[in-house]
Amino acid sequence: MELRNVSVVRGGKKLLDSVNLDIGATENVAVIGPNGSGKTTLIKLLRGDIYPYYDEENPPVMKIFGEGNWSLYDVRSRMGVVSMDLQNMFSDETVVRDVVLSGYFSSLDIFRTYKITDAMMQGAEKAMDYMGIRNLAERTLAGLSLGEMRRSLIARALVTSPKMLVLDEPMTGLDIVMKSKFRKMFDLMTETGVNMVMITHDLTDIPLSLDRIVMIKDGKIYADGPKSEILTSEKISELFDESINVQCNNGLYSMRMDK
Repeated sequence: MELRNVSVVRGGKKLLDSVNLDIGATENVAVIGPNGSGKTTLIKLLRGDIYPYYDEENPPVMKIFGEGNWSLYDVRSRMGVVSMDLQNMFSDETVVRDVVLSGYFSSLDIFRTYKITDAMMQGAEKAMDYMGIRNLAERTLAGLSLGEMRRSLIARALVTSPKMLVLDEPMTGLDIVMKSKFRKMFDLMTETGVNMVMITHDLTDIPLSLDRIVMIKDGKIYADGPKSEILTSEKISELFDESINVQCNNGLYSMRMDK
């Protein structure tokens, strides 16, 4: 992906401000920043849910999968997204199998007008097997734990074999044990060739395999580089405008407020 001079304006306010960002085809990246910094806006932009502000004097450049012109259907079939927003949009009465199948149509359910092929059913079953939720196929979302719900959404994102998996705060609300399991799961997925961009405000969410960190603050790229250089107490304190101590234990990072 390539972004040059990309801004997003809503209500006269710049949610993203002249962003320049490249993400290579084989990179695994964590995008971090405080609430309201522009992280989720960036995801909506990449998904085509919103569009960049057009400046006639300095037009933005936005290439996705190396292409300057693309259809939304093509982008969404090649980019799987898991987000809290998406989770909240599904009806509690939707069954897990339909959640996963809806990934083929970028929809929130399976409707009568959709033609479900044998290949789609096989793909959904494969994705559910991969995420360990095949036994939940007929369960409604109302009966799932938070971890099971997230696994269902990840299976939905993987069903089209996307080139990139975008995770928007995927561990929000999970306990420390479940977070550890998800981190290990994401590391295993990257080993099989699934590339990831993870959005988070919590360093403990970042798996070992995500080595590049992009910091966003006030709609701008604040810092960008290797994990070992970016995740320092000094930079994190500046990012969040608080005195924060960053610790690293076997490649996993955490942070705590200094007293």
